[in-house]
Amino acid sequence: MSDCQWITVLGATGSIGASTLDVLARHPDRYQVYALTANTRFDLLLPQIERVSPRYAVMLNEQAAEQLSQALKQRDITNTEVLCGPAALRQVAEASQVDVVMAAIVGSAGLAPTMAAAEAGKKVLLANKESLVMAGHLFMQAVEKAGATLLPIDSEHNAIFQCMPANYGQGLAEAGVSKILLTGSGGPFRTTPLNQLPLMSPDQACAHPNWEMGRKISVDSATMMNKGLEYIEACWLFNASPEQIEIVVHPQSIIHSLVQYVDGSVLAQLGNPDMRTPIAHALAWPERIEAGVDALDLVALGRLDFEEPDYQRFPCLALAEQAVKAGGVSMAVLNAANEVAVAAFLAEKICFTDIALVIEQVLTQADSVEPDSLLVVEQADRSARWLAEQYITETLN
Repeated sequence: MSDCQWITVLGATGSIGASTLDVLARHPDRYQVYALTANTRFDLLLPQIERVSPRYAVMLNEQAAEQLSQALKQRDITNTEVLCGPAALRQVAEASQVDVVMAAIVGSAGLAPTMAAAEAGKKVLLANKESLVMAGHLFMQAVEKAGATLLPIDSEHNAIFQCMPANYGQGLAEAGVSKILLTGSGGPFRTTPLNQLPLMSPDQACAHPNWEMGRKISVDSATMMNKGLEYIEACWLFNASPEQIEIVVHPQSIIHSLVQYVDGSVLAQLGNPDMRTPIAHALAWPERIEAGVDALDLVALGRLDFEEPDYQRFPCLALAEQAVKAGGVSMAVLNAANEVAVAAFLAEKICFTDIALVIEQVLTQADSVEPDSLLVVEQADRSARWLAEQYITETLN
């Protein structure tokens, strides 16, 4: 196993983490798991530990860590050490033995360990949107300074990466790129009558027509905030201005994104909607490995459709574009308000259309100061969460 790459999976129990372990299991001669992490779901982490025998298992929640320790002891599993807390997340992300870090923790909790991986010069497989949405300038600065390799896992950004020329870092125009076309499915409410949107339940919002995802990101897809966050990410990942990125609704989720060139060429990356494809691509890059994904049958598919996004239906998308233009910590504020609003919706404290109202209210009070440290970002995040919770409690309940 000396030639294996050691990998830490941050957020192992989520859909991206599970898909990552599925791909890794297909290539035991190439990869060995150094650490798996989770928040509270020790019951989901336990069978993963039994399968891959990581050196470390990290729970963010102290009680869950104790429960996991007891469960491992009962099963006489002694080769995995249980750690706990934010410092332990950073420890397994930056450890010298680790070659690759899958950054798949959902939400702002993923920022610090993902940043630690970048600062340690790791090969970072980025599935955590918040690292770039909240602290894009600081994160990209850390990647460059440490010589880290940053590979996007979102299917859209991975598609763009695959279609980009090798020299895109010098500037899109200089590399012959005229536009990035960022595709989105439109989610489960793309054709729902507008007057019915306030009545939509969490379960309906989470019933994505193409992808199997966690509940938070599924709601983001239903509001198209996920596309707004990806729009922000794409600006940082590809050194693009907001004007160089166009969002296109593509209901089938077969074309994952496109790159348009100045000579009229448009390159697209196509594939079945399965996250194992971008995960396998990034894991093996610049090589290719088998991912367990069925080949795309275009004849059976029959048609591919495209349309402009409806900003009346998807006001969260417009709010994301507004935050990009405002700059500074506005994008961190947008993300924080959205996380609070989505959690409230999933808890049935507010209705679906209230999500955008919460975000808009908090954004109007945001300071667009340019952050010079993670401390400034974290302060803006906390302030935005407080404002969002106050608005929900005092106005919407």
